[in-house]
Amino acid sequence: MADKGFLNIFIDTEFTDLVDPELISLGMVSDRGEELYIEVPFPREQCTAFVRETVLPLLGREPHAAIALDDAYLHIYKWLELVRRGNEEIFLCADYDVDWELFCQVMDNRPPAWVHHKPVAHDINELLLYSFHRRTGLPEHHALYDARANQYAYRPGSGLPVQ
Repeated sequence: MADKGFLNIFIDTEFTDLVDPELISLGMVSDRGEELYIEVPFPREQCTAFVRETVLPLLGREPHAAIALDDAYLHIYKWLELVRRGNEEIFLCADYDVDWELFCQVMDNRPPAWVHHKPVAHDINELLLYSFHRRTGLPEHHALYDARANQYAYRPGSGLPVQ
């Protein structure tokens, strides 16, 4: 039997607030460069001032990202199947546990058996993260751009935790 390969996919989410987070947007970037970005309807009245001032103005930058929340499960599942090669295991790399929790919620708390949570906060190099945003001019607090930045700044075992 052949060894299963694996694929790291970096995920980031934006959400309404820290106490009772509701998904606003979700971005995923694979090691091979494939990307997925969605924006879903959310309760604007639950957004914190920070989210209203920093996150909401960044929505709508990516074409065709807006989808119904009911369609998100199938949209994400099909994308994961598309980027997965053969029987690869997928490690969903998140720098914040809420990213994984919101992903699971969207997946009706039934993520595919071949998708695993991989906490990576301590493996993200802060200097590279800063450099990414500075070099690209892409703002922080946009789920797709932050997923790209995390993929770029990921250095396993670097010992340089995100503050």
